[in-house]
Amino acid sequence: MTKTNFQSIDEYIGTFPDDIRDLLETVRQTINKAAPSATEAISYQMPTFKLNGKNLVHFAAWKTHVGFYPTPSGTEKFKKEISKYTYAKGSIRFPINEPMPLSLISKIVKFREKEILRKVK
Repeated sequence: MTKTNFQSIDEYIGTFPDDIRDLLETVRQTINKAAPSATEAISYQMPTFKLNGKNLVHFAAWKTHVGFYPTPSGTEKFKKEISKYTYAKGSIRFPINEPMPLSLISKIVKFREKEILRKVK
């Protein structure tokens, strides 16, 4: 993938081979279902979900993994659950040759949603 300056998540996902496209689409739908009031965007040249103008989560495909970026609070809160993956402050790497942990992604998204909504009130 060499293109940058994506205008939509569809455009981003469309640049990948079918198997990766399916994987990204599944992650996208999981995020959508967990936070239906979030809006889709592109930020830092990767698929992003925003809520009340704030970044909820980002995700992106890499050579060997799907990067999931739930901000530092999102990784900190789920340290035990993500310990089997490579992770850093604000990012988690889910290997593309293993099943995507969709329920974990959903839990993290819901946590981030509550966090953003709490700050707004």
